[in-house]
Amino acid sequence: MATVSEWISGMRPRTLPNSIVPVAVGTALAFALDGFVWWKALLALVVSMALQVGVNFANDYSDGVKGTDTAERTGPTRLTATGLVAPERVLAAALGSFAFAGAVGLVLVATTSWWLLLVGAVAIAAAWYYTGGRTPYGYRGLGEVSVFVFFGLVAVVGTVFVQLEAAPWQAWTASVPVGLLSCAVLVINNLRDIPTDRETGKITLAVRLGDSGTRRLYAGMIVASYAVALVLTPVFWWTPLVLLSTPLAVPPLRRVLGGQVGRDLVLGLGETGRLQMAFGVLFSVALLLG
Repeated sequence: MATVSEWISGMRPRTLPNSIVPVAVGTALAFALDGFVWWKALLALVVSMALQVGVNFANDYSDGVKGTDTAERTGPTRLTATGLVAPERVLAAALGSFAFAGAVGLVLVATTSWWLLLVGAVAIAAAWYYTGGRTPYGYRGLGEVSVFVFFGLVAVVGTVFVQLEAAPWQAWTASVPVGLLSCAVLVINNLRDIPTDRETGKITLAVRLGDSGTRRLYAGMIVASYAVALVLTPVFWWTPLVLLSTPLAVPPLRRVLGGQVGRDLVLGLGETGRLQMAFGVLFSVALLLG
């Protein structure tokens, strides 16, 4: 039987900034545009985090039953692959998380626009088919595209929309650096797993690009995140505040560009999450001040 700490590890809490940062940035922008609705922002955060946890459990289940996860892989605890938890219980945890996200999301749908129901359904389907189903798109090198769309564009613009009932250009622009940093988290994770993913037939974008190409991609995403955020400076004068987070970008960039592997990249994953959170906080503050 898995312990509580093993269940928490299986939830992969280091990935939670992926769900927190876009809602924070979207809410700050809604506030700056005089449309802040606190309870809708809170519900959007709950939906985002529940989807993230659901994705993590779904990946644990699907990779475990397909044999593409092994007990020897570095990183967070694999509940299914290690046999700590029966596959059907991990599946139940994933489906329960999706159901909870859907139930909370219905409140936002009912109080904003019914077409958001379609967006939510597509988001849940994308979460499941990332590694689930017969032809998971995550095994075809499309994981980063999905993360950019759903934890960047959809999450930020959606958070703004449920509060403003509009999707201004500032929301779309602000969503790009958020999505890029979310992708960077996935890229460093998949960089670590290239040897085992290649061996088990899991063809991620990192496997397609190879070790050196993936390392360059990671660095490019980090740099591009700052560059795109600074595009908003003429409108939100405090946007350069995000540059205060650059010291946190140095350690993971050194690991990645320095050729580190295995458990060293696990540390880099945590460092990328901290960079993502710091960037998100500073970006949100800049939007609020703007």
